[in-house]
Amino acid sequence: MQFTVLTLFPELFAPFWDHSIIRRAIERGIITASAVNIRDYATGRHKVTDDRPYGGGCGMVMKPEPLAAAIRAAKERCPAAETVLFSPQGRVFDQPLAAALAHGEGLILVCGRYEGIDERIGTLVDAEISIGDYVLTGGEVAAMVVVDAVTRLLPGALGGADSADNDSFAADRLEHAQYTRPPVFEHQPVPEVLLSGDHAAIDRWRRESALIRTLLKRPDLLRHRPLDPEEIRILQRWVTEVKEIVTTENLSGAGPLPGGEPGR
Repeated sequence: MQFTVLTLFPELFAPFWDHSIIRRAIERGIITASAVNIRDYATGRHKVTDDRPYGGGCGMVMKPEPLAAAIRAAKERCPAAETVLFSPQGRVFDQPLAAALAHGEGLILVCGRYEGIDERIGTLVDAEISIGDYVLTGGEVAAMVVVDAVTRLLPGALGGADSADNDSFAADRLEHAQYTRPPVFEHQPVPEVLLSGDHAAIDRWRRESALIRTLLKRPDLLRHRPLDPEEIRILQRWVTEVKEIVTTENLSGAGPLPGGEPGR
């Protein structure tokens, strides 16, 4: 997949390309990535890319001419790429959208600055995306988010064949709890099942852990899809255990409820 980021600050991306999963994906030829300076497409001695808004108001607006030229040049290099503008009115970025974008041949990511871009650039854009309801200085951070999330879903980008499938949100649930050495940390032991070597039991524990963590921390995710029979049994059993603890210990709060991890 080919990523092309159009930005006024391409230097922000050099360290991003050069680390972790993104670097390995580039080295393996899974992705190509470049940051193009929109200012290179501006005309005149001062390479101006912004101007005062018509109608007055504070701030500056990105001019359409250099941005349009940059988009068209990127399209020539990768005609099948989808052009994405980061915008507060765009679709909120989530895992299903990342998965959809991962099936394409390339992405041209347009990073706005200042008070935004000239509205007429919208005719050159295929989609608008927002990474959340808050204000950022520019689209560069959003572009990094999208590149990272999409790259993880490309075959061969991660170490394990099913690593992306087990990530949080991949199946409308959070990921299971993770543990590593030491086996006991500050009087908190690793669940015995993870030390057992019984892979079938470990798989069952992880599924139960993921489901209960999702119920406790992000129950909204479980509304996105119906529960299968095994998940219903897990939750029913867990609710029964909670009721038993509440009724046998006391109702004053002396005994803590389970922390969301199975195998108790």
